[in-house]
This record gives sequence, C-alpha cells and structure tokens, in this order.
Amino acid sequence: MTNNLNILAIGKNARSAAFSLSETSDQVISETLALFSSLIQKNRAKILEANDEDVKLALLNNANKASIDRLRLNEDRIDSLQNVMLNVAKQKSPVDQILETVIRPNGLKISKVTTPIGVIGVIFESRPNVFCDAAALCLKSKNSSILKPGSDALNTVQALYDVLLQALTDKKMPENCVQILGSGNRQEVKELVGMPDYVDVVIPRGGRSLVEFIKNEAKVPVFAHLEGIVHIYVHEQADFDLTKAVVLNSKSRRPGICGAVETLLIDKGFHEKHGENLINFLISQGIEIRANKKLFNNNFIIDIVENDYGFEFLDNILAVKIVEDIDSAISHIRNYGSNHTDCILTENKSASELFFKRLDSSILLCNASTQFADGGEFGFGAEIGISTNKLHARGPIGAQHLVSFQYHVNGNGTLRP
Repeated sequence: MTNNLNILAIGKNARSAAFSLSETSDQVISETLALFSSLIQKNRAKILEANDEDVKLALLNNANKASIDRLRLNEDRIDSLQNVMLNVAKQKSPVDQILETVIRPNGLKISKVTTPIGVIGVIFESRPNVFCDAAALCLKSKNSSILKPGSDALNTVQALYDVLLQALTDKKMPENCVQILGSGNRQEVKELVGMPDYVDVVIPRGGRSLVEFIKNEAKVPVFAHLEGIVHIYVHEQADFDLTKAVVLNSKSRRPGICGAVETLLIDKGFHEKHGENLINFLISQGIEIRANKKLFNNNFIIDIVENDYGFEFLDNILAVKIVEDIDSAISHIRNYGSNHTDCILTENKSASELFFKRLDSSILLCNASTQFADGGEFGFGAEIGISTNKLHARGPIGAQHLVSFQYHVNGNGTLRP
C-alpha cells in the first residue's frame, strides 16, 4: 500500500506516471495485462487465502448477504478475472485514434484524435474484481490510476496489487502508474477528490453514502450513479413464459449487483391474465414479494410500504406494483428511478419504442435481463463503473470511454488573412 506517502505526493507521482504512460507502446501494455492474467493463475491460492480473511472479517461484522457476495472470490470468479484481463489485453488501444478529419478551404487539415484523460481516481467498496477491472482499463487507455478500496476488501486488493506489481515491474512499466490507498478511511478520499491539479476525474463504485460523500466533496469531475433502482415494466402484450424467465434472471442471478431488478411494474391487462401465476412462480423460486396483498391470493406476499419503491434491496426481494398502462409505468420510473437501467417486456414494437423514447435511463432494454447492464456484456472487456452522467461517459464505462481528444492541425505555411 502507499500509506507511507501523503496524498499530495501520490497525486504528483500519478501525474508524472501519466506523462510516461502516454509514450508507452500499446504492445507493452497488452503484454503487461496478459502477464497479470497468468500471474493471477499462479498466485490464486494466495489471493483466495487473502479473500477468506476479508470474508471472515465481514461475517464477524455482520455484513449482509449481498455484501458478502460482492466481496467473495471463488475459483470461478478467479477464472473470470483472468479472462477479463486477457480480453482487455487483446482490445485495440482507444488512444491515438482519429475520430474525424476535415480539410478546410484554406488547406488546413484538422484531425480530432483521442488522448488519455490523465489521472483517474477510483473509489470502490466490497468487490475486489473492481481493482483488476479499473487498473486494466486505465492502463489500456494510458491513464495512471489511484485506486482506493474499502476497508472490507483490503487484504484481497493487497494480494492482487502485489501480483500486478510483478507484471508492471517485469515489463518495465512507468513507476507509480497504478497506486492504491490502503488505510480504509474516508479522509484519504476527501483529500484525493480535492486535488484538481493532480487528479482529472474520480469514479466511485459503492453505496449511496459513499457516492454522495464524493459528489459533495469533489473538486474534480465525477463519473457516478447513486444507486441501481432498476425497473421492469411488464406490458399488456408481454409473453408470459418470456416474462417469467427474464424477471427471475433479472432478480435472482445475482441480487447484490447494481443491474438487479428492484421493482416490477405489471400492466393491469397483463395482471388480469397472468399476474397471479407470475407472482406465484416468483415466490416458488425464493423471491420475497412486496405488493398490495389485496390484489393477489397468496399468503406469502408481504404488504408493501411506500419506502419499498425506489429502494435498492440488493437482496432476493422484489417490490411489485400494478399500473394502469405504459404511461403510468413511465411516470413511476421517472419518479422513483435512478436513471441507471430499466426494461420493458412486450411483443408490441410501438410500446418498446415509446418506452425507449420517453425514459432517460443510461441503459434501456426490451425483452432481456437487466443483469446485462455490464460493460463485459456490452463487449467492453470490463467496466470501471456505470455512469448516469450525461456529459462525457454514460452507461458502462470501458477503456474507450476513458479518453479525451485534441485537435491536430496541419498546414503549409497557412496564414489567416
């Protein structure tokens, strides 16, 4: 960890590393990430041992099931980490790409060319895979990074960082191109987000309190979303079997991720035909349903309260509401949603087009699980987060979004009259 340095020194080191990274070849960066992948395999026992320490401590601290799930690594998740690193290594560099070129009447040739952002700070809780994703995507886009894990994942992140340092050293990558802060306290975060001279953007990955804290304290731009208040609207013309499968996967595949559905809106027309059977099915699959008990004939339903809408359960719990029509569904989502991810289930193309046009979420889906709200599933190799911002990056943030641009202007002694 970098506790022996103050935050200002870390920022200065990151800025210096960013300049060096911009001149590092794409091939060396790809080789570094490929080596990191192989070293994860070689050191998997140490990584899992460190993760066990974090999980045991979390259990002693009475962490909830969703937190434990986000924190825990296993053999399959280690395999996934390796594959993600390889996928990012194989990607084309997003830097030095010519986005457009114009030739002016006076002969000037003006090209818009992608460049690294510079220094990126990432503050994250629980999920140790975020360390790997963030470090890899920043390296691929030639940005230096300062990564701040939460106190719950310190042992795992330290083990992964030690492995990454081996790869960085072996490939003679710029010193301090990836740094981590390891005290686990928020004072470090406050200092990090208050250094606009040395940090160009901050990306938080965590709960509402962390993100709000960063947005309130930051003097640098922030790519952030507060919560994943994800909705599925079941349109009157939705297919019943498709609906069962998509809603179940959207909720239960991994309830603790930000793409998990939290509220199910059922059109009155669909409810009259299939609502009872749908709810009975979901309950049979272990999902806790919170709804108006008067509208269903199932004693396992828990009466819903107003605060259940717009709440991120991060558990196998689903708020359910019967709505009059698509206008009512859209109104509910606008009122309670977080502009993260929302979905419509329908066989009516006009309905899906209206849903897409009238909602402002960063990700909108039709007839597909909301758990596809993930950069890897979008073909980005990995993601550093899902942004609900409207400026610069929006939705899953991959390496290609961690760039800015500049204009390269070439003339031939061209003078302005």
